[in-house]
Amino acid sequence: MLTQNKSALVLFALALPLALIAALASGPVSIDLGAALGDGWRSENSDAVILWQLRLPRALLAILVGAALGMGGAAMQGMLRNPLAEPALLGVSSGAALAAILMLYYGFSLPGFWGLAWQSGWLLPALAIVGAFCAVACVWLLAGRGASASRLVLAGVAINAFLSALMALALNYAPSMFAMQEIVFWLLGSLANRGWDQLLLALPFVLIGAVLLFCARNYLRALSLGEASAASLGFRGRRYPLLVLAGIASAVGAAVAVAGTIGFVGLVVPHLVRPLVRQDPGLLLWASALAGALLLLLADIVVINFVGAQELRIGAVTAFIGAPFFFWLIVSARRGQLL
Repeated sequence: MLTQNKSALVLFALALPLALIAALASGPVSIDLGAALGDGWRSENSDAVILWQLRLPRALLAILVGAALGMGGAAMQGMLRNPLAEPALLGVSSGAALAAILMLYYGFSLPGFWGLAWQSGWLLPALAIVGAFCAVACVWLLAGRGASASRLVLAGVAINAFLSALMALALNYAPSMFAMQEIVFWLLGSLANRGWDQLLLALPFVLIGAVLLFCARNYLRALSLGEASAASLGFRGRRYPLLVLAGIASAVGAAVAVAGTIGFVGLVVPHLVRPLVRQDPGLLLWASALAGALLLLLADIVVINFVGAQELRIGAVTAFIGAPFFFWLIVSARRGQLL
């Protein structure tokens, strides 16, 4: 059984480099991929510039963001023991989005050091990461000591609704049409115009989140037997739930900070890979990370090759993937009941 479980990880790990090559070869401009790789990132050749400065960081960022969303969704579903849970349920995405919206709202007239930071492009994602942690902290404090899964969900719904109301208010009073357009485009999720700066900013937070979730993998395994069984196995107290929440906030907050809100990845991916790992919550984390990276990279290939007046937002592509999947789940459940 263990060999069968690990074969899913090997399958995704082998498919990911092939998708990466396809992403590097995709785009409105045809390039000699082999020659561009050979020239190196310091070359001033146009093909090398396109590859190393535009396509490669975008593809790597798609992998990083997809892995964070898939892993965060698997951890959230394992902790809440709810297959319909996703990181947005506890306000992670909304907290990051609200912080980014406030930055877009006021950022055009920031003075001094903050103005330079805004111009350089790292202030927006940095504040979005802070917003994700603040949202999770509010959920944790509202739920209270020793909160059950249901109380965490209720606290998350309350905080999420409040943050969504604040986002709507900010949109309603946006100072200009340009600011509103920036906010809406960011909320739709996109990897356009992202480079090495955004990738290097998000990478340490995603890695920290992965390490925290790795440390909590046995807790998630025990929790699949129930809260009482997990406590009897030694997983009691606030340490382990806080570890999972911190890991989700770090990984998913960083992903939202650099790519905006991209829906359905954290919800759909664990559903797809759970049967392949025999329902093992520990292996599900890594299988979901690899599958999420693969799914988002393939979605970005669709975006890159879509011809239109404006670039298609990747959040719309993942929604088109996610919605039919849940239609299929509902139809399958109905057929099972009829049989």
